[in-house]
Amino acid sequence: MAIVISIVSYPFLPAKTGGEKFIASFNKHFSSYHQLICITTKKNNPENAKEYELLNILSNSKWRYINIFYFFTLRKIIKQKKATHLIIEHPYYGWLGVLLKQFCNIKLVVHSHNIEGIRWKTLGKWWWKILWHYEKFTHRKANYNFFIQDEDKKYAIEKFGLDSAKCITVTYGIEWNKIPSSDELHQAKKQLRIVHNISAETKILLFNGAFNYKPNIDALKRIIDVINPSLQQKKKFAYIIIICGINIPEEITTLKNPNIIIAGFVNDISLYFKGADVFLNPVIEGGGIKTKLVEALGNNLNAVSTEHGAVGINVNWCNNKLQICKNNDWKSFTELIINLSDYTADIPEIYFEHFYWRFTIKKAAAFIS
Repeated sequence: MAIVISIVSYPFLPAKTGGEKFIASFNKHFSSYHQLICITTKKNNPENAKEYELLNILSNSKWRYINIFYFFTLRKIIKQKKATHLIIEHPYYGWLGVLLKQFCNIKLVVHSHNIEGIRWKTLGKWWWKILWHYEKFTHRKANYNFFIQDEDKKYAIEKFGLDSAKCITVTYGIEWNKIPSSDELHQAKKQLRIVHNISAETKILLFNGAFNYKPNIDALKRIIDVINPSLQQKKKFAYIIIICGINIPEEITTLKNPNIIIAGFVNDISLYFKGADVFLNPVIEGGGIKTKLVEALGNNLNAVSTEHGAVGINVNWCNNKLQICKNNDWKSFTELIINLSDYTADIPEIYFEHFYWRFTIKKAAAFIS
C-alpha cells in the first residue's frame, strides 16, 4: 500500500458540482487501496472526508497558487507521513509538485480533469498558450499521468510528448453499478409530476449544471433562446423543460419562459434524472467529460448532446440512449429530442464497466503501485 499525499487547491467538500463530486468520489474510493492524506483549502469541511485524512491548511486567497512557503509545509508533511506519492489535481500546482518530487524523493502524479490550456482557449482567453506550455512541462515531469477521458490522454501523448506507459484514463464515475428498477423510475416520474404540476402526457426534458461556469450558462441560454422556441413550433409535442443547478442568474430566474421551469438547486438531483424523459446537453465549450451526462445515462435517462458535450462517452456503450448531433445544429438537436422522448431501451452493463467508480479506481490504484 502506497502512502499518498493529494493536493486539492480549491473547495470541494461538501461536493455539489460535478467537478467537486469527481474529487470527492475519487478520494473516497482511492483511499480503499492506498493511505490517502488530502491537503486542501480552509473552506473544505473535514467531516465530509471520513474515509481519509484531510488537512485543510491551504489559504483561500487567490495568491495561494504562488505561495513558495507551501513547499516547506508540504515537505514537512511528506517526511512525517513517509509519503511515497504526491497527486496534484490539475496542473496549476505543477511548480510545487515538481519541487517536492525533486527534494523529497516522491513520485509525482498529475490528475488532469481537462487539457486546461485548450479549455481556456475555447473560452477565449488570450493567455491559454502560456498555460498550455506550463501544463506540458508539468505532465512531462510527472511519473504518472491520469486523464479523465481517452481523447485527452491521446492528445497529451501526441502534443506533450508523454510516454504512453505512464498515462492512464481515470474517468468520472458513478456510485451505482446497475440501472434503477422500473418501479423506482415510475415512482420518480410520478413524484416529479406532482412536485411541478406536470400532466401525464407532457414529456419532461431536463438540463442541470453549475451556472457559475460559462459553458453551462451559454448552454442554458441556447435552451431558452433557440431550442425552446424550436420545440414550440412542434405543435403536437407536449413538453416541459426543467432547469436545475446552482447560481442561475437572476435575469433568467425572473423571466417568464413558456414551457420552462427554473427549479434551481434541488436537494435530490437523482429524482430528476430518474423522473425525466430526455436529458439535454447543448454544451459546445469547455473541456473534459460532462459529468452530468454520465450521471443521466447511468440513471437510464435518454440524452441528446452536441459532439463536444459527449466527448469521453462512447455511443456504443449506450444502446442508442445517447443521440449526438453536430455542434450548433439545433434543428437536428430538436428533432432528436422528439424522436428520443418515447425510447424505452435500457443502458447495458458495458456502460457501468466504464463508469462505475470501483472499476475505474481499482485500475488507477494498481497503476501507481
